[in-house]
Amino acid sequence: MLLAILLPFLSFIVRGKVLTGIICLVLQITLIGWIPAAAWAVLSLNNERAEGRNDKLIKAMRNNQK
Repeated sequence: MLLAILLPFLSFIVRGKVLTGIICLVLQITLIGWIPAAAWAVLSLNNERAEGRNDKLIKAMRNNQK
């Protein structure tokens, strides 16, 4: 989470989203763009974590039905 706030573009690149990371870097080059870039990175990270939790719940529900 700290990486997403301090270096938003690197947060995307570490998660394998290179093109998104480059776009984010272009956005954060300006001082004004840093805040939206950091918000974008944090929201993206939270969405990815939520998708992971949902996938685990779906797997658990399917395993219980068998």
